Amino acid sequence: MSLMCLFLLSQLILTVGFGNSAEQHEGTVALRTLRRNYVEVQQRSSFKIALFADLHFGEDAWTNWGPRQDVKSIKVMSTVLDQENPDFVVYLGDVITANNVAIGNASLYWDQAISPTRERGIPWASVFGNHDDAPFEWPLEWFSAPGIPHTHCNLPNSSVSGEEECFRGTPRIELMKNEIQRNTLSYSRNGPIDLWPSISNYVLKVSSSQDPDSAVALLYFLDSGGGSYPEVISSAQAEWFNRKSQELNPNSSVPEIIFWHIPSKAYKEVAPMFRIHKPCVGSINKEKVASQEAEMGIMKLLVERPSVKAVFVGHNHGLDWCCPYEKLWLCFARHTGYGGYGNWRRGARILEITEQPFSLKSWIRMENGHSRSEVLLSS
Repeated sequence: MSLMCLFLLSQLILTVGFGNSAEQHEGTVALRTLRRNYVEVQQRSSFKIALFADLHFGEDAWTNWGPRQDVKSIKVMSTVLDQENPDFVVYLGDVITANNVAIGNASLYWDQAISPTRERGIPWASVFGNHDDAPFEWPLEWFSAPGIPHTHCNLPNSSVSGEEECFRGTPRIELMKNEIQRNTLSYSRNGPIDLWPSISNYVLKVSSSQDPDSAVALLYFLDSGGGSYPEVISSAQAEWFNRKSQELNPNSSVPEIIFWHIPSKAYKEVAPMFRIHKPCVGSINKEKVASQEAEMGIMKLLVERPSVKAVFVGHNHGLDWCCPYEKLWLCFARHTGYGGYGNWRRGARILEITEQPFSLKSWIRMENGHSRSEVLLSS
């Protein structure tokens, strides 16, 4: 039986703020100690990852309906975590519905969303979706009687009134900064400054304890935009991926797995027309692919790398299929949260990485405990 571990690849100081050098110095944190960079999993032959997509915490928070949905979302995640006992969790975007969050610090809802994973001592990483820092949308009904609900903002040092500050939204960089600083189990990173306004761009390595320097797989996380800027993986991000993959895996000998939120236009090319038929595997195909606004080169790079096995996205709540594209797989997760549109049953996509020989298998774990749609993605 082999033992797998997860390492952070970077060995540098990580910046969690923008601005001049003085501001950057105040907003930096030293990388965690080796013990906190090293996740030791149970002694078994595989490394299991649960994907939680489109939780949408904080949606319609001023109503009775909204908080009830968050409670139901926690129940879904708890069921999946207890059934699967994963080694790692990926929050695949739209963790919150920021355009509905009428408080000054949306991290309060973000913290609720990650609580089931944190309480079980499971490490995780996150990427941003289009709703995570979307501008606040004023509900029309607030302008009729009885008016705007009372909000609570803790702003002792603010130079503006509490009500104004409540609706300002929480930027991506602040959400990421808060997650990293408050959680020792978070492996999320805000990525290179020169990719701004994109934030969640980073790489993690899955490695065997028998040879910690030898990677079993590389996990790439990319910010697909939306919310405060266009829904796109930029040319700069594609160039960053190209440089990083050449640096870490120059001969493509290590399998690579990709995570972002909004599907690329390539997903439209492989989408099943009606029912899901082989070679695609899945259980729901209830809407059209809502893709990124443009293709800026990332898919060409992925297709050209034989080491890339699969891309995993969320965003479309009514899709959960995996379909082959060239020599890799394009997969949707499963809508996990009770926030957001759609009445389909909730669940989570599970990934299982096996070391010797390498394999990548996936299935959907439903909220009722059943599993479905198993597929081998490494063949």
